Amino acid sequence: MNSQLSLTIKAEREELDRITAEIEDLGMQENWSPDLVFRVNLVLEEMVLNIIDYGTEDGVSEIEISLALTDDSLTIEIIDDGSPFDPLSDAPDPDLDSTLEERSIGGLGIHLTRTMMDDMRYRREQDKNHLTMVTYKVE
Repeated sequence: MNSQLSLTIKAEREELDRITAEIEDLGMQENWSPDLVFRVNLVLEEMVLNIIDYGTEDGVSEIEISLALTDDSLTIEIIDDGSPFDPLSDAPDPDLDSTLEERSIGGLGIHLTRTMMDDMRYRREQDKNHLTMVTYKVE
């Protein structure tokens, strides 16, 4: 199982449908498990929405997404030109103790992503955010 995908999208919510379609097509072509397709789509939706909604006051212009799947891992990289933001250290801890009624909306996307991915790394390079996520659960 070796597959790759590269997308450059506009930083607009409407692009989420395109991402989902591309992941589902790739998953079908490469015979990915439904669980892997679901996890990739959820992680990408959460991270891309964060970039679109919070990336910068002036708006992020483009988001680059790349996936590389081998027999034992899937690596996803997201690159954007938004404000510096390291989701590993800059995101607040989610409120997991309050009842649903007491919690504020949002705040779980990065937590879900951390739970679904085995490794996450962030770096700021040439005025761009680079988020790399890896999972070893590819079956």
